[in-house]
Parts: sequence; C-alpha cells; structure tokens
Amino acid sequence: MKVIIQIPCYNEEETLPEVVADLPRSLPGVDVVEYLIIDDGSHDRTVEVARELGVHHIVELGSNRGLAVAFTTGIRACVDLGADIIVNTDGDNQYAARSIPDLIAPILSARADIVVGSRPIEDIEHFSWLKKRLQKFGSRMVQRFSGTDIPDTTSGFRAYTAEAAMLLQVFNRYTYTLETIIQAGAMNLRITHVPIEVNAKTRESRLISSVPRYIWRSTSIIIRSYVRYRPLRTFLYLSVLPGLAGLALCVRFLFFYFSSSGGGHLQSLLLATILLLLSFLLVVLGILGDLIGANQKLIYDVLHLTRKNMSDNKREQR
Repeated sequence: MKVIIQIPCYNEEETLPEVVADLPRSLPGVDVVEYLIIDDGSHDRTVEVARELGVHHIVELGSNRGLAVAFTTGIRACVDLGADIIVNTDGDNQYAARSIPDLIAPILSARADIVVGSRPIEDIEHFSWLKKRLQKFGSRMVQRFSGTDIPDTTSGFRAYTAEAAMLLQVFNRYTYTLETIIQAGAMNLRITHVPIEVNAKTRESRLISSVPRYIWRSTSIIIRSYVRYRPLRTFLYLSVLPGLAGLALCVRFLFFYFSSSGGGHLQSLLLATILLLLSFLLVVLGILGDLIGANQKLIYDVLHLTRKNMSDNKREQR
C-alpha cells in the first residue's frame, strides 16, 4: 500500500518547511509514504526549498495555471507514480497533518473512494461571521446539487483512491473542491467525510480575493457542474415555470372565449404559445444534453481504462 501526499504550491517558500515537517513519515496499514509538490509557477524559492527538504517528487507547471489545474496535474502524477491512495493538502499549512490517519481510514477499510476532511468551521477564529455563514450555505447548496452529505465542501484536505482519482475531471481553473464533489455524486462514487483539525492562520487566502467575486465564481461552478452532470433534470426543472404559465394563459383564453362572444384576448393566446414553445425547447435541450452526457460517460470510461492500463504497465515496469 502506497500513499502519496500531494501539495499544490504557489509561492510557499515560507510555509512549506513547516508543512513538510508535520507530514507523517509512516502511516498505519501503509507500506510507503511519499510527498509530491506541484509548483504552480511560483516566483520564489518554493521548488528549491522542496528539494532541500527532500521532497520525493516535484512537478513544475512552468506558469501560474490555477489551483484546479495544479490539483489535477498532481493527481495524474500520483497515479503514474503508483499511489494507491492520494492525500491532498494545502501549502499554507492550514490543515493539521496529524489528521491524515483519520482521513485515509475509511479508504483503508474499503468504506469510501473519496474522503473529505471537515473543518470545525464554528471554532476557527480567523473566519468571520459572514464567511462562516457563507461556507455553511454553500455546503448545503452543494449537498442538494450533488446528493452527498459533505458538510465542508470547500475543504481541500482530501484522500482519494487511485481508481477514483483516475475518474476525476475538473473543467474550471478556479478550484476543484466543489466540482469534484458534484461529479462524485453523479458517478455514484462512495464519498464520505471525517472531522479534522486545523492549524493557526499563516497568510491570507489567495483563492478569496473578494467575497462577492468568490460567491459569483463558486455559484457559477455549482450551476455549470450540475448542468453538466444532470442536464435532463436541469432543463426539465427550467421548463416547468414557462410550461405552467403557458397552460394557465391557455385556460384563461378558453374561459373568456366560451364565456363571451368568442372574440378578443388574443394576446393571452399568443403569449401562451410562446411560453409553451419555450418550455418544449427546454425539454428538447434536456434530452439532447442527456444524450451528450451519455456519450461523455463513454468517453470517460475509455479515458479511465486507458489511464488504468498505463498505470498498470508502469507498475509492472517498476
């Protein structure tokens, strides 16, 4: 059993020594523990510091390509390096490494494919009242859209089986946290959570430059992810309102048509026709999206088998 702990980094030369120093050298039920740094185009000595600290593997992206790209690049590299379990943590030392045994325990006992570390949000002093409320509201929204019960959906402290890692696809560059949970729910992967500890704050978040911008980008990621993985349901929901409004206007027109001389109220009939056509088109879009989704699933399956075969070949070579 091999565990690789990956750390996406962007200008983390100051905090990286503390992060690596806290990482476990061995874990119960694990034969090999290794570390991997993904350098997302750092301008400081992050890579040099990682080498000095004896980090086993370093992947350099060359330019700043975003947290989501760094995460997925690291996941692929860990699979290629023969990891059975991949643990993701942050380079700012936010998450307490002593929680890693608890994080991987559900995977070791074959109870989960993905485990998310749930922070004690209410007890984190540097989180403002507004941030705590937004975090809880956002997590409830992701739970509803994904069909999962993860209470801390923005936590980046996670563990993945190699099999689950090979299935993951992240389409946005901003963050992987929300999309991967919605994707896991759509793929019926076993995803669970465990309580974890956090360390004292070392720096300001680079992901949240402003609250309105963070809300906007997170909301767009949630909606786009849901549409991508549940197109038929999404467009059926959207078709309900114009469909009901169109039917109501049709009933109104018929009522006045038969209760009076039969003339007038053509505006209601015209508007009803437009709304019913809109509802019909939304249903058609949902069906087309569902068919595209079926093809997308076949592509994912082929991609997964390709990655699995490549990983198995590399294991045999090693």
